[in-house]
Amino acid sequence: MKTILITGGAGFIGSNFVRYLLNKYPEYKIVVLDALTYAGNMENLPPVTLDNSRFSFWYGNVRNGELVDTLVSQSDIVFHFAAETHVTRSIYDNLLFFETDVLGTQVVANAVLKYNHRIERFIHISTSEVYGTANKEIMDEEHPLMPMSPYAAAKVGADRLVYSYWTTYQIPAIIIRPFNNYGLHQHLEKLVPRFITSCLLDEPLTIHGDGKAKRDWLYVEDFCDALDIVLHGDIDRLKGEVINIGTGRSIDILTIAKIITEKMNKPKLLVTYVGDRPGQVFRHTSSTEKAERLLGWKAKTRFEDGLDKAIEWYKNNRSWWEKLLWMRHVPIITKEGRREFH
Repeated sequence: MKTILITGGAGFIGSNFVRYLLNKYPEYKIVVLDALTYAGNMENLPPVTLDNSRFSFWYGNVRNGELVDTLVSQSDIVFHFAAETHVTRSIYDNLLFFETDVLGTQVVANAVLKYNHRIERFIHISTSEVYGTANKEIMDEEHPLMPMSPYAAAKVGADRLVYSYWTTYQIPAIIIRPFNNYGLHQHLEKLVPRFITSCLLDEPLTIHGDGKAKRDWLYVEDFCDALDIVLHGDIDRLKGEVINIGTGRSIDILTIAKIITEKMNKPKLLVTYVGDRPGQVFRHTSSTEKAERLLGWKAKTRFEDGLDKAIEWYKNNRSWWEKLLWMRHVPIITKEGRREFH
């Protein structure tokens, strides 16, 4: 029986991965560490987990060295999801992002180093935001790191810190850079659930700038499939590698708003515009070559099909998201000195 530690396992992607592992691998024990900040939620986890001998939950922060040390010492594999992740929120609360994303990652990496003799692999979940705006049509893993927000800069720090521990200490680290995930149990501050819930409430769908910023959108279950392969792939081929996980297709924000309003039979007049967000990334499309070569993985879910699943889930789970409505928008001060909600 393998013991897998998942930091940030009550968050959006982490909790989806917990569900995936519990369903697919009955022989694995899953340990979740989560600080249950505003984006971490016990309701994201399957209701049976707390009565499941294969699952244990620890309430705590990744900056707690003693706790992290204890949990890593009892684990075979570590997935490090724990991070502050919202670009807009990082603009007005940047200190927390560096404390959690950089210092928290250092604590986890130090524990992995200490127990390097027993840790089989350490998978660090980075982000495509580390690249900034694309300087070429398809972004591969060699694209320069040009972070455009405090969040992205903090994730660059964590990403390169993990890489340095591999080069210095040869810990079995693998760095994964996912592109924009969407799906079930995603916090309303993120674009897709914000648009969906706005339609359900007949409220405006607010778009930054002209809506032409493009992203590569990855359905979260496809990402879990990729992580499954990383978990079980040949560690000698994977350790020390940085791997993009994306679809190779990008869609702009305005198009997404139009697709969602059409799918939900809402008037396009609901689409409204606010000022451009500081730190906005304007173009992101993942190269899929390395993921295909090293993992034999390609995304399976078309964006439109993933949206159908997400729309259905938010329709049927109002009790989960209604309590989060007040956090859909974050106040920021623009470079012109205006206070806007983004």
